[in-house]
Amino acid sequence: MKITLKLFASLTDYLPPASKYTNIVELDVPDGATITQVTEPYQLPQKLVHLVLVNGHYIAPEQRAAKVLLEGDVLAIWPPIAGG
Repeated sequence: MKITLKLFASLTDYLPPASKYTNIVELDVPDGATITQVTEPYQLPQKLVHLVLVNGHYIAPEQRAAKVLLEGDVLAIWPPIAGG
């Protein structure tokens, strides 16, 4: 099934070179894939995986290993953001 992975801010460094400037990667993942299974190959440091949304809905850290993605889902991940 096809999903879209979007990484933001410093997490774009973990994307393939061709996707770094768009922050988007279209993925073909197995049916029943979870958020954790999709992100593991990118070796994202867990301390940088702060805000996780699926189709604009927040997914709490304790739900990410069990949340099954569906065809056409958009998985978006942000690191902690600081500003002032």
